[in-house]
Amino acid sequence: MSDLAATDLDVRLEGHRTELTGYCYRMLGSPFEAEDAVQDTMVRAWRSYDRFEGRSSLRSWLYRIATNVCLDMRAAGSRRARPMDLSAPQAQTTAVLDERSEATWLEPVPDGRVLPSTADPAEAAVARESVRLAFVAALQHLPAKQRAVLILREVLAWRASEVAELLDTTVASVNSALQRARSTLSATEIRPSDPADPLDEDQRKLLDRYVAAFEGYDIASLTALLHEDAVLSMPPFDLWLRGPADIAAWHLEQGIGCKGSRLLPTVANGTPAFGQYRPGATGRGHEPWALQVLEISGGKIIGLNAFLDTARWFPLFGLPARLDGRDLP
Repeated sequence: MSDLAATDLDVRLEGHRTELTGYCYRMLGSPFEAEDAVQDTMVRAWRSYDRFEGRSSLRSWLYRIATNVCLDMRAAGSRRARPMDLSAPQAQTTAVLDERSEATWLEPVPDGRVLPSTADPAEAAVARESVRLAFVAALQHLPAKQRAVLILREVLAWRASEVAELLDTTVASVNSALQRARSTLSATEIRPSDPADPLDEDQRKLLDRYVAAFEGYDIASLTALLHEDAVLSMPPFDLWLRGPADIAAWHLEQGIGCKGSRLLPTVANGTPAFGQYRPGATGRGHEPWALQVLEISGGKIIGLNAFLDTARWFPLFGLPARLDGRDLP
């Protein structure tokens, strides 16, 4: 391959990176695993390009490779989960913080890593909906091949014949897998949440009230913003709480160290998110504590997802390593 042809191939492959990362993220539930899968896909494509006969488009060929990579990575049948998938809610008074390994958890992702730009608002809305934490968690309940079929057919809008060719199977098998996948998802509780990118005026006001209440540590005002079935989770701990009363009690008892925190806005999984910084141990500045990913429905907050491994999340989301007085508004 000439240098010019190699450069052209690099450019063509890179043009598919974001959408492939989104596909692999939905398959695997981890942005880091998704990026590894896409990198493996690119390497395999580069090495075997001379044997690519052009019987399908480059995009279809890359999806075939990426699917095989993801199926290999999930060959053991493991799946990532949310705390709500693993246990019943605890009561604040008897809450126990049991930590589980990183590989247990469904992980958040910045929108820019997985959602390619599109001028079609309806297409953009489907893409954002398909990376919501609740939806990706539900996908993890599917066998890997059913997961691939459902994503390709219902998220990416591939024809059944295209999916059959990609998976080396029949259209009948694809349709059967899709039916089984739909049946499994219908039996899985996927809490509806409102689209939040871009935010509408009511959503902006709700988030402004949330930031004011959290930073002012006005827990009564904060819990007034919560749905009666709102949940609080804190991976890597499997603890989760349900309802404003337990969530309020947590913040006033075990979580009292969050008092005085500052929040920096970002976006994760198509929903509003914040980098939370707690007061520093020395009394100066603020140090990373959690990536908060909020879920909103009907003008209320239904999910407070606090991902505590800030050494992983803050660099990924481009959040500062700490805040001092110059960083604060």
